[in-house]
Amino acid sequence: MAPPILKLDDIFLSFGGAPLLAGASLQIEAGDKICLVGRNGSGKSTLLKIAAGLVEAQSGEVFRHPSSTVRYLEQAPDFAGFNTVQAYAEAGLGPGDDPYRVTYLLSHLGLTGDEDPRMLSGGESRRVALARVMAPEPDILLLDEPTNHLDLPTIEWLEGELQKTRSALVLISHDRRFLEKVSTATVWLDRGTSRRLDRGFAHFEAWRDQVLEAEELEQHKLGKSIEREEHWLRYGVTARRKRNMRRLGELQTMRSNYRGHKGPQGTVQATVSDAQESGKLVIEADKITKSFGERAIVTPFSIRVHRGDCIGLVGPNGAGKTTLLKMLTGQLSPDSGTVKLGTNLEIATLDQKREDLDPEDTLANYLTDGRGENLLVNGEQRHVTGYMKEFLFQPEQARTPIRNLSGGERARLMLARILSRPTNLLILDEPTNDLDIETLDLLQEIVAGFPGTVILVSHDRDFLDRTVTSTIAPAVPDAPDGRWIEYAGGYSDMLVQRKGALEERRKAEKAAEKPKTQEAPAPGSSKVKLSFKQKFALENLPKEMAKAEAEIAKREQVMADPNLFTRDPAAFNRLASEMEKLRAGLTKMEEEWLELEMLREELEG
Repeated sequence: MAPPILKLDDIFLSFGGAPLLAGASLQIEAGDKICLVGRNGSGKSTLLKIAAGLVEAQSGEVFRHPSSTVRYLEQAPDFAGFNTVQAYAEAGLGPGDDPYRVTYLLSHLGLTGDEDPRMLSGGESRRVALARVMAPEPDILLLDEPTNHLDLPTIEWLEGELQKTRSALVLISHDRRFLEKVSTATVWLDRGTSRRLDRGFAHFEAWRDQVLEAEELEQHKLGKSIEREEHWLRYGVTARRKRNMRRLGELQTMRSNYRGHKGPQGTVQATVSDAQESGKLVIEADKITKSFGERAIVTPFSIRVHRGDCIGLVGPNGAGKTTLLKMLTGQLSPDSGTVKLGTNLEIATLDQKREDLDPEDTLANYLTDGRGENLLVNGEQRHVTGYMKEFLFQPEQARTPIRNLSGGERARLMLARILSRPTNLLILDEPTNDLDIETLDLLQEIVAGFPGTVILVSHDRDFLDRTVTSTIAPAVPDAPDGRWIEYAGGYSDMLVQRKGALEERRKAEKAAEKPKTQEAPAPGSSKVKLSFKQKFALENLPKEMAKAEAEIAKREQVMADPNLFTRDPAAFNRLASEMEKLRAGLTKMEEEWLELEMLREELEG
């Protein structure tokens, strides 16, 4: 076995009260791809920071190989002194590193490199930080929630990059599918200690359940042993005093271990408050459209949403998912077409940006709307601290300001408030962000068993596959043009249907557009070959198409700013005009390449 390049052993860290880490370990060898899992608040991010050298443990051993390079994905990067994101990302390179890696990574993360770091959104800042740590291809790459704020195409691209990287990886993520595809080992951080499974995340949950069942059995056996020893002390035959003292000492140790055993953190227990049943038809949209300037966000789109449906909205960032969602729920009027909402609708919304939260508000005040100590849940008066416990909040947190909560705790708090109020239409915008696996399981059960209607926007493929009854996605996934299609089933079902439709279209195009030059040569005649010019075009067109796609992506990123049209309409119209020309040129190149490729296949086969 190769020696570790980084090793944490018997790490202890406490911030007062119960220790956060109490004997945790982490060993990284060259080529490892480890996912670090555990409940929110279990110390995953802290352990990762100790590995990166950003936090010092109070005790324990930390070993880093002197020649190994380590990069840690910062949650809030410091851009001071950098005028462009390109300069910031390149500052992370070593003397022998290739600067082109920065350009390559920024492009695939939807950035040009020329952006002003002071004008970036939180999501864009995370993308820049990701490019900076990945570009040097370090020996060890420590990534805390790398998929946050990434759209599905970018997440799938990142999976491919991490699968083929030579860097050893340690990943923290709530995205099951991402962890399953990338990880080859799992470290479970639980109650301050760690356990390692030398298999990927796909095997984790079954293994975790076995460990907890075995632990419960051991506690049961210990309880029985204590009962037997207590019986012996009371009724057993008097033995030598020394023997009695020994057994009494053993009993005291067993009692201490039994009382001191800290079981696994509970799971969130919650149900949705019953609401009056909505009408059978919840939403009817007829040929709705929306444009910003010359850019089409939604071209004529129609859908009927019935009671009990669970609709998933997917697509790249900037494609218009939130715009379409707001039109369907009546928050935004379409440019043309109509939207009719059904009767008796009681809508509850979980917003992606958590804008409903006042950081100075307390947990109790937020849950009760400032109406004292009680709230009404399913027609029953509940004390706020008792209700909070169901969502894993401690009673002493009732007066805690919301600003002190972690991202996962904020998501749980909003979920607690939504589920306490009667609702029959749930609107969930990126509901899985910052939730741990166990809370995700609960949310999945709530959504799947919800008697009303759900519309959700998500980049979590596993969550979509487990919950939605249909998926709305852009007709052209890589270059959204305002056309949206509804597919039956979840995300994986959508991919299968999309692939089938693409293959059928290609067959039809091949049959309809077969050039005359493809006719087979007469027997005995010399074999027809592609001309030099055709060969050159066949080889170089993909490169030109890639360049055109990159230019389109750059402009799409800029135009995704919802304030651009208001702030600078001339720039918006110029970009839209350039986009139209680039797309027309790309279409022409694609058609030429397809014709030449079909000709080559015919001549060779």
